Amino acid sequence: MIRLSKSVIGEIESQAVTRILLEDGYLGMGAEVGKFEDEIAAYLGVPVGNVVCVNTGTSALHLAVEALVENGAEVLVPSFTFLSSYQAISAAGAIPISCDIYEDTMSIDLKDAAKRITEKTRAIMAVHYASNPAHMEQLYEFAKKHDLRVIEDAAHAFGCTYKGAKIGSFGDVICFSFDGIKNITSGEGGAIVTNDSKVLTIVKDARLLSIEKDSDKRYSGERSWDFDVKRQGYRYHMSNIFAAIGRVQLSRLDDEFAPRRMELLQKYKELLVANNKIVFQKQEEQAFIIPHILSIRVLENQRDGLKEELEKLKIPTGIHYKPNHLLTFYKTKYNLPVTERIYNEILTLPLHPEIKVSDVEFICKTINNFLK
Repeated sequence: MIRLSKSVIGEIESQAVTRILLEDGYLGMGAEVGKFEDEIAAYLGVPVGNVVCVNTGTSALHLAVEALVENGAEVLVPSFTFLSSYQAISAAGAIPISCDIYEDTMSIDLKDAAKRITEKTRAIMAVHYASNPAHMEQLYEFAKKHDLRVIEDAAHAFGCTYKGAKIGSFGDVICFSFDGIKNITSGEGGAIVTNDSKVLTIVKDARLLSIEKDSDKRYSGERSWDFDVKRQGYRYHMSNIFAAIGRVQLSRLDDEFAPRRMELLQKYKELLVANNKIVFQKQEEQAFIIPHILSIRVLENQRDGLKEELEKLKIPTGIHYKPNHLLTFYKTKYNLPVTERIYNEILTLPLHPEIKVSDVEFICKTINNFLK
């Protein structure tokens, strides 16, 4: 059976979890989480201490927003993103301001974003859709011009690079997701990466109910009994079990997962590029992409028919994503024409390291035959 996406785990991940269960004995946040953070820092090339692991990518975004902006502030964000980007902003007491996207890269349209700036705008959340960190220089120039903080929703982009530098090794505040189907997984999990010492202090404490400096005690196997709390906190910490899985997955990324994902993407492009009813996302030329998902645009109102045809043959597909400005909770009084048009064309095809090349060939043959 072909799967749209899946966790790719095996015996070594199982052994890592068993070690925590039977040898370490402490399942909550402890030394294993600290080791995972240090290994992520080494992988990205950032100082130890600049990485904070949490229980989900959504938690990472929530804490990042809360650390950067005040209650009632506005955050510019592309509507074309997973709901978690919006929920993180509103959970922090801020207001997501829906922006359109560029048609080719499907990243936030900075000209559209500029029209939506008010005296309450404090930050811009850029989403690296389908692992594509596009227009990075323009993004940071825009933020500097308008005195905005930048939050990179890099849930899709762990391991990707821009101009030879890994996403997370530069920039303002970068948030990753390690859920079950991302480029690496820790089962569930996420991380915030920044060199802003104030933000680091806030998020390290906030993930543990804002108990001050509790992280250091957890890493050494201790607990805080006499402590102070000065702001709202959450139970957002990562567990040792998840960190153990993540450490193994990190060791497999460059040699195993990344080459396979890239190979499959190239095979899809090779077999579909000549089809004039299909448009691939334009990838940033200065970036190295490890594709988390593969979303194509199907033109001439053929998307729904193609989706139905593929699913008849037990080929699962997805639609990433329904625009947030169309949802009741975040509905806008204005339209976002590019986002709305692409939403009616987008189709996600199966992509994960365990898909066979023969599966890709079968999928592409079916697509080409249907779209003749």
